[in-house]
Amino acid sequence: MYHHSGSVAQQAAGSAAGVLDPQGESRAEAMLFQRCTWCGTAMYHRLLCPVCQGSDLRTERSGGVGTVRHSTVLHRNTPMARNASLIEMAEGFVVRGRVMGPPIGIHSGDRVRLSTAQDPVRGEPVFQLVDEPFRAWT
Repeated sequence: MYHHSGSVAQQAAGSAAGVLDPQGESRAEAMLFQRCTWCGTAMYHRLLCPVCQGSDLRTERSGGVGTVRHSTVLHRNTPMARNASLIEMAEGFVVRGRVMGPPIGIHSGDRVRLSTAQDPVRGEPVFQLVDEPFRAWT
């Protein structure tokens, strides 16, 4: 007799959905990423490893600390200027997000920490500066 207990595709979809929408955890504290079990490459929201093309990925929790690699100021489709930054996390993956603060004051090399898991409008992670860097008049 056949008993429907969920297909393999449904079970796999359930685990992928957990990466994108963590359940049982506070969204303000969680940033989940994948790590390839074959080569150890860390990545954010991927289906296959970009290095070895492996599909055996395990989900891990990020510490939420990273470094700004690139930041740009956007004026398009917003009432105020906002920044879009590429953040290299301590675990080795890169994520696009927004850093809180004046857009002109965010530079490459600044250390940041995850503030909330997502921007409610754009769905991007939001970061805050760890320490205010001392800069001379520029």
